[in-house]
Amino acid sequence: MAEIKKDIIWRVYIVYIGFLLFGIAIIARIAHLQFAEGEKWKAKADSLTLSYRTIEPSRGNIYAADGSLLATSLPRYDVHLDLMAGGITKTIFNEQVDSLAYYLSDLFKDRSKNDYKRMLKEARNDKERYFLLRRNISFNEQRALRSFPIFRLGRNKGGLIIDQLSRRERPFKMLAARTVGYKMDNRELKSVGIEGAFDESLRGVAGKRLMQRIASNVWKPVNNENEVEPRDGSDVITTIDLNLQDVAEHALETQLKMHDADIGCAILMEVATGEIKAIANLKRTGDDVYSEDFNYAIAQSTEPGSTFKLASVIAAMEDGYVDVDDTIDTYSGITNFSNVKLEDSHRLPYAKVSLRKAFASSLNVATARLVHKYYSKNPQSFIDHLTRMHLDEPLHIQLNGEGKPRIKSVKDKDWSKVSLPFISIGYESKLTPLQLLTFYNAVANNGKMVQPLFVKEIRNKGEVVKHYNTKVIVDSICSKSTLAKARTLLEEVVKTGTASHIKHAQYSIAGKTGTAQIAQGKDGYKNGKVKYQASFCGYFPADNPMYSAIVVVYAPGKDVYYGASIACPVFKEIADKVYALNTDMHEEMKSIPDSTYTGLPVVKAGRTQPSQYAAAKLKVPVAVSETSWINSQQKSLQIKENIVPSVVGMGLRDAIYLLESQGLNVKPVGRGAVTKQSVPAGAKIAKGQLIVIELG
Repeated sequence: MAEIKKDIIWRVYIVYIGFLLFGIAIIARIAHLQFAEGEKWKAKADSLTLSYRTIEPSRGNIYAADGSLLATSLPRYDVHLDLMAGGITKTIFNEQVDSLAYYLSDLFKDRSKNDYKRMLKEARNDKERYFLLRRNISFNEQRALRSFPIFRLGRNKGGLIIDQLSRRERPFKMLAARTVGYKMDNRELKSVGIEGAFDESLRGVAGKRLMQRIASNVWKPVNNENEVEPRDGSDVITTIDLNLQDVAEHALETQLKMHDADIGCAILMEVATGEIKAIANLKRTGDDVYSEDFNYAIAQSTEPGSTFKLASVIAAMEDGYVDVDDTIDTYSGITNFSNVKLEDSHRLPYAKVSLRKAFASSLNVATARLVHKYYSKNPQSFIDHLTRMHLDEPLHIQLNGEGKPRIKSVKDKDWSKVSLPFISIGYESKLTPLQLLTFYNAVANNGKMVQPLFVKEIRNKGEVVKHYNTKVIVDSICSKSTLAKARTLLEEVVKTGTASHIKHAQYSIAGKTGTAQIAQGKDGYKNGKVKYQASFCGYFPADNPMYSAIVVVYAPGKDVYYGASIACPVFKEIADKVYALNTDMHEEMKSIPDSTYTGLPVVKAGRTQPSQYAAAKLKVPVAVSETSWINSQQKSLQIKENIVPSVVGMGLRDAIYLLESQGLNVKPVGRGAVTKQSVPAGAKIAKGQLIVIELG
């Protein structure tokens, strides 16, 4: 037994000594880590839990030409709580949590007081150091929070942590939405519009802030201030005129709805500078609902149709082959090119007309035959004219995503025997609406082609950082004599041609209508139902061009699909608004001596004294009447007792006064001056008799 007992005690000692040595080793290792390697591991721990995080700067604003905000960044805030902050003692928390819950419920109105109280107590019990209270609150809400119980102790003591964010807003919502664009945070997705093209100026320079990781992906600021303050972005000043932008979008949307069209765009450009004053892009996104989802005006390359005929006739006139009043053959509106039939939808009753008439009437056959006649032996010479007018080159505008133009060359694989005549009338070539407008704008601008301008300035804190001047693409697209003839043709379209219904009495318009069939990919133009593109491109006033504009409507859904019917009304509404707002376009009124001017309006019948007083103030000579009343011819109006007077020509107040003073009961109908009275003048009066006076 003794031997067994000794053996057991010995084994216990061995185990005890083993544990003792193991404990000593652990203590030694801890001491080594604490003192010998302490700084090393502390630095490593800090590197894992502390980091300088990026603080995004405030993004610059985008303004319209008049200073109205098109896009801005509004401050928003995320609110977190450190419920173990030094100032939040057990006593303070218990005494003030009820009041805090009441104020939070009253401010946000999303939970009851009791719900907030329970939530705060649970977070306190869980010793939350970065508890999310609320996301995306406003500036006024975060300012109110700072005055609430507990929070008013300050950040370190009260535990209130507010992280500022920013949210991009467009005050005018859809207005010019696609041109203003947006910035994508995802690098795989492209930013568009001004937001994307001028991102470098708008975004500013990021700052740095020391943050501590307190959870897997939750970071808490270490200090109250940023270590490196962010530098806010610069502001972008555009060329957009908000009033004209609104008119363009409204006019375009009205026509799209009226004709059940899929897509439409409109652009208004200042002739001399190339500044884009309005650009609208609308697509049907629901039943009778249209919105901006793509910038068709700058990105959609299509066959322009008859608006391209301007380039064709300029080429022919530049080479001296034809003049505006030369007679050309219409072939009675039908012809063939290598067994491909071409015919006009509207034919004239005579076979030969002047170029002026053919262009104004938009005769396809006449234009195609004209170009084929003079260029069929050397078609490249015709193409060279188009390239000299820079129709084959992109405009390199300030925005991204410009559609690529195409003017087919004889060297291209898809050049055919019918390419020349069909190119001349706007097929087998592609242009964006903006590229076509830039060409028309050059005609309006005495031949000088200028690059379209969307942004005028970059400003930082009110100071101009960069100014964008008008850039000239080419000084002249053709000779001055050809240019004058081309402008004559465009004016004729509105005077007597396909756009004569938009002729305006106060100012002149020049332009060209276009109607093109839309190709359905490999299936050509007639795969099922034929689709059309209606357009009008021009400028105004025709004699002194100040603005140019283009309207394009894609795939109108009803039987009406001509540019004259669909695009012209939009152009006219935009032009009328510009004319109304721009006094520089109005003719100066000439003063005419009083002695020679006889165009004054006829004075209403009524009391003599007020009429004479008004005439004297206006310095209008009148014959003085000795009676109290006069008629509209400045003659005396005799008032006889018990006899109904004539009140025709009087205003309502004078007529009622005179008739009621004679004892009649008056019932007026309508507005304006009296045109008829139910009881004729000269009849005897019966006291209280009803007399109806009609005004107009």
